[in-house]
Amino acid sequence: MTEPVSSNTNNALVQKLTGPQLFDKIGRPTRIVAPMVDQSDLAWRILSRRYGATLAYTPMLHAKLFATSKKYREDNWCSLDGSEVDRPLVVQFCANDPEYLLAAAKFVEDKCDAVDLNLGCPQGIAKKGHYGSFLMEEWELVHGLINTLHENLKVPVTAKIRIFDDREKSLSYAKMVLDAGAQFLTVHGRVRDQKGQKTGLANWQTIKYLRDELPKETVFFANGNILYPEDISRCMENIGADAVMSAEGNLYNPGVFNVDHTQDKDKVFPRVDKIIREYFQIVKDCQESKASKTAMKSHFFKILRPLLPHHTDIRSDLATMNAKATWEEWEEKIVIPVEKVVEEIYQQPDIEDKDEITIGEMQAWGGSYRTVPYWRCQPYFRPVNGITGDKRVMQGLTDADMNKKRKADVPLESSGKTKEAKA
Repeated sequence: MTEPVSSNTNNALVQKLTGPQLFDKIGRPTRIVAPMVDQSDLAWRILSRRYGATLAYTPMLHAKLFATSKKYREDNWCSLDGSEVDRPLVVQFCANDPEYLLAAAKFVEDKCDAVDLNLGCPQGIAKKGHYGSFLMEEWELVHGLINTLHENLKVPVTAKIRIFDDREKSLSYAKMVLDAGAQFLTVHGRVRDQKGQKTGLANWQTIKYLRDELPKETVFFANGNILYPEDISRCMENIGADAVMSAEGNLYNPGVFNVDHTQDKDKVFPRVDKIIREYFQIVKDCQESKASKTAMKSHFFKILRPLLPHHTDIRSDLATMNAKATWEEWEEKIVIPVEKVVEEIYQQPDIEDKDEITIGEMQAWGGSYRTVPYWRCQPYFRPVNGITGDKRVMQGLTDADMNKKRKADVPLESSGKTKEAKA
């Protein structure tokens, strides 16, 4: 049974799914590909689903451009987006004008399961464009954006937010977003200033506080601090979230979603040669998607990140590639060379010993770091002043004050992931 929601006088009364009804309809997904600018493209979503993702969001799309520019739509959307190979799917827009947002959403409402409003992007372009997390102080505008979609779209509207330093203010903000009509709420547990080299840990304690204080029927997703599949399970258990979203963890290793195969290193830390070949073939099969061809170089760099320092010739060739290069050039210059060097690695007589995944000791944030061979996909720690994120986190945790604070928070903190996701 659906819940009727009133429409304005220019629209017929529509039937809207509530959050729990929508969640049930799409199979109660628990592992979500985050909306990432120019990154969560069609081909990447398809690949991620093969490695355990059960729901995917599109990249953040600019509502005004999507509503008014045919070229922008063609560059970012094709007939395969939202097709049977790309569901369930949530399309995300950034916006600051309800009319443009609605006009943009109307183009995709028949090709997705929900439309999401980005209220989390902390990047400079969002500040300049007046959208994302830079609307956090404009509650009336945010309410209007969400409510306009809620009252006029065929599909439900959802929202992704960041937290404030003040958890009570964060709770009031979340309640306002839900009151406006959002049917799913995704909470990224970092404040707006936590980006780039200032990223640090997401605050699982605040996310849990929101989960506990919001109505129990709220469909609630957590975002932040996901390095390994085990982090997803810990997050759901500790926070009580319905699902967990991953951005950068997924970009560097699509196997992060393989929570049902944690003992299978080929599924959790897939070989870079296998992933490159598989992903390349998906992009070729989705040639209609201009966005996927454009994003391919960036995805190659992220997948191959641990390998490239050992094979700088491949890194140099990859740097010269662009979306105009032919499929043959991509295969001959990048895909085949990667396959050859990894094949040589596996011809070593002691490869069984070298190809082991080592699990470190339990850390203060509640999980353990892994040591992964460079020919396998793995998490990325951004260096700041020459120190990687995992080392910075551990340094901070040795401070007396930090240790005292963490003592109560250990079950609610997660990994040392430090680079900001793009959405």
